Amino acid sequence: MTPTSNTVDGVLRRTAARFPDRTALHFGDEALTYRELDDAVTRAAAHLLSLGLVKGDRVAGYGTNSHAYVIGYLAAARAGLVHVPINYALRAGELSYLLEQSGARAVLVDPALAENLDAVIDVVPAEFVIPLRDADDSLVAIVTTGDVPDLETEVADSDLVQLLYTSGTTSKPKGAMMTHRALIHEYTSSIIALDLDPADNPLICMPLYHSAGMHVFMLPYLAVGATVRLMPAPDIPEILRQVEEYRIGSLFLAPTVWVPLSSHPDLDKRDLSSLRKAQYGASIMPVTVLQRLRERYPDLGFYNCFGQSEIGPLAAVLRPEEHDARPASCGRPVFFVEARVVDADDNDVPAGEPGEILYRSPQLCEGYWENPEATEEAFRGGWFHSGDLVTRDEEGYITVVDRIKDVINTGGILVASREVEDAIYTHDDVAEVAVIGTPDEKWIEAITAVVVLRAEATVTEAEIIEHVKQRLAPFKVPKLVKFVEELPRNQSGKLLKRELRG
Repeated sequence: MTPTSNTVDGVLRRTAARFPDRTALHFGDEALTYRELDDAVTRAAAHLLSLGLVKGDRVAGYGTNSHAYVIGYLAAARAGLVHVPINYALRAGELSYLLEQSGARAVLVDPALAENLDAVIDVVPAEFVIPLRDADDSLVAIVTTGDVPDLETEVADSDLVQLLYTSGTTSKPKGAMMTHRALIHEYTSSIIALDLDPADNPLICMPLYHSAGMHVFMLPYLAVGATVRLMPAPDIPEILRQVEEYRIGSLFLAPTVWVPLSSHPDLDKRDLSSLRKAQYGASIMPVTVLQRLRERYPDLGFYNCFGQSEIGPLAAVLRPEEHDARPASCGRPVFFVEARVVDADDNDVPAGEPGEILYRSPQLCEGYWENPEATEEAFRGGWFHSGDLVTRDEEGYITVVDRIKDVINTGGILVASREVEDAIYTHDDVAEVAVIGTPDEKWIEAITAVVVLRAEATVTEAEIIEHVKQRLAPFKVPKLVKFVEELPRNQSGKLLKRELRG
């Protein structure tokens, strides 16, 4: 490493030098100090290199949250390898696509998921399959004791450290090429915007394969020297239990977890008085649910986190003191992000007018892995085109209207699906809703609401339509309402509207 390089694994190394004996990470019965975690990362990096992997090789991580997953990511960074986080819910073609497209030479896998990997291993380029944990030859078993070797690999902050695949809600996932430099800037923005503090006592349960869990919370919290408690996956009763038992002070959840948590029966049984910071993001939070939580926990500060994979992912934050005036806003750009809102010709739009938000930032990816056409399109004109339709007021506060591809053209009039969803969410019997456009000879696209009802509710299509009529203009009222048991989502909470559209 050059004297001026600032790498992802260097975040841990510096904190270990400041607080070597402080507990860095709790996972189940396991606890690692900062010194122990840093030493394990160095041993793991040496082990990966000893297999014959060389700088720039891709190493996939396919597992649920664990101390081993964190070690695997940081070890790849320290070895000069490129980490490829993979959604642990992926199977078959989706799994093989990411392994093939990234060209991963090695896979770090949870033994519980090994069968899924075995089913595709003959058609993917991976030469090495390494258990992350729960096995005698697992990565974590190999690296938690023994000598700490010297590494000879030179890693610069301009090197790639991760291929962060987009959620693929509308097309095949694309691998955003993240450098050490980009993520270090993003960690700094996260610490500043979210007031991350060593005393926060955070609980992380959202998936670490997703950029928010790893890059907005895990690494920034390790950077400030917090003691992080990690759960394998989000489970509402267990989240509430751990908040009470361990006096958790900071909790990030996707809206898809906050929504059912807000009405969960265990909420009345648990003492959540230790919570001081509550963050939400990764998808849109219904304003009615947010207000319900804020009224119930008036001393709890809520932070709306907005962005996307390509920017690391944090681009804007609405802070607790800003929620009263603008509860539907996602705030203003964070420290290292500059933004514009433009029309279809990339001309700036007036305040309050909808347009696409564009970014310039050192947090941005270098482009898309082996996809120059998509890279050129996304970065045209010297700005990154996000695909998000927003408005921005005179003070710079951003409000998301919709993803551009989710705007519905009904009878020649454009309607934001989010506006219709927010109106339906005000119905007491609605648990979840997604609004899409379905092909229609008369209307081009018919506004269609796909609704999940609360338990034992018996609402009809006509009642939902009438409810919206009382709140929105006639052209925004759904033409159809479909009732389903659950909405299709990926593990990071993103709604898969492409599946609803068929």
